[in-house]
Amino acid sequence: MTENELTVAIIPARGGSKGVPGKNLRRVGGISLVERAVRAAAEARGVDLVVVSTDDAEIARVAAAAGARVITRPAGLSSDTATSESAVLHALDALAADGVLVGTVVFVQATSPFIPSEGIAEAAAHIATDRYDSVFSAHETYGFLWRRDADQLATAVNHDASNRPRRQDREPHHFETGAFYAFTADGFRAAGHRFFGRIGIVDVPETSAIEIDDEHQLAVADALAALDPAPDAPIPASVLVTDFDGVHTDDTATVDTEGRESVRVSREDGMGVSRLRRAGIPMLILSTELNPVVARRAEKLQVPVLHGIEDKTAALESWAAENGIALADIAYVGNDVNDLAALDIVGWPIAVANAHPAVRAAARVVLTRRGGEGAVREVAERMLAAR
Repeated sequence: MTENELTVAIIPARGGSKGVPGKNLRRVGGISLVERAVRAAAEARGVDLVVVSTDDAEIARVAAAAGARVITRPAGLSSDTATSESAVLHALDALAADGVLVGTVVFVQATSPFIPSEGIAEAAAHIATDRYDSVFSAHETYGFLWRRDADQLATAVNHDASNRPRRQDREPHHFETGAFYAFTADGFRAAGHRFFGRIGIVDVPETSAIEIDDEHQLAVADALAALDPAPDAPIPASVLVTDFDGVHTDDTATVDTEGRESVRVSREDGMGVSRLRRAGIPMLILSTELNPVVARRAEKLQVPVLHGIEDKTAALESWAAENGIALADIAYVGNDVNDLAALDIVGWPIAVANAHPAVRAAARVVLTRRGGEGAVREVAERMLAAR
């Protein structure tokens, strides 16, 4: 690489997908696949620019909001039969037309939700320092591979079926994960494909091998994402919107003989709201319930409230637009299925610890506290920690 050449991560992300409709916008751990890919590339040491090549307006919007440069891909390169190589080559041509000199390309696949940034950094370094011409991500495997022959009989592929050595006595093989590849831009143009010259391997964890091609794999990825909740991680949202019942309360109510309801709330939630208010963080309570208790609690907390709302998504979009707030900057805390649509449009969908399973699955963050038991305080502390 010359001094003026950049290392550019290119993420092809078309809008069409037969196996999983809208796949690149589907969320794993509350974050869309395309945003996960952009973040992984952007956080990798040595990557100068992240580019998303797409034919889809919503993917373009999400990618740009995540910090990527967007290149519009023509329809001819966006069909089911179009190759990823053609998208990468088109992106390189578009960058060259804008005067961007690319020395190293990191081709990142958004369909891999667990892309390690350190692996991307290692791949880019191998190319930039001329150790290899092209590299790919893979994990070691000691598995015995078989294939069926023309007669449908099993035939050993990477071993002698008559000899079954112990794992420690076997030579490892490498399984290509498909998460990322890196190569010289000039070599790629000359070869027309991603494997050429001196080919190297970047070892990555086996968990990064999962690739989303169907709904089952999406569900598995979501389950894996939930295994690493990072309970103390800061939440860098700049606005907080919450449901009321099941978030500020424990989702129970006491009704007296006159039909008047009372609910149980947490005093520490009140302290958390007070701290956010002093920090100048905008807040809103958004509730489907038209109930005086909601209004009274909001008044006590000095937080604006919209209640008796049937369509939370429309109300949230309208409120954000009126106040000049980007949806990507909002943390929305919910607990039940009527929160799902609102959770889907914000940058930080958050679930209380005892939320409905569908809400937990849609959340980017699952809190350690239950509704009415300090959940709002937990969000407040984590938002303040990010400032």
